[in-house]
Amino acid sequence: MADEHVAYFWDREDADAVAEALGGEVRRERFHGEDDDEDHPWVVLLPTPTDSDQLETLLHSHDGWLESPTTEPPPPTPPPLPTQPRRLKHTPPT
Repeated sequence: MADEHVAYFWDREDADAVAEALGGEVRRERFHGEDDDEDHPWVVLLPTPTDSDQLETLLHSHDGWLESPTTEPPPPTPPPLPTQPRRLKHTPPT
């Protein structure tokens, strides 16, 4: 889905209208933890080269919204591993 815009709508008619206007594909998608089928939004997958002004106008007129991109930061670099075993007690030199 990285090369697509994902727009959400509560009504099927709104999703169909935007998909037809912009050449998208309509699907049904669940929110995390939702059990009721009637509460699932309609999703329109739009190709990336979509006119952003037209998309914003259609989203505003049909009460839709775009999925915000979730970019997670890279995991932190772990500290270096020890090269020798760790000694818990001091051993005097012999």
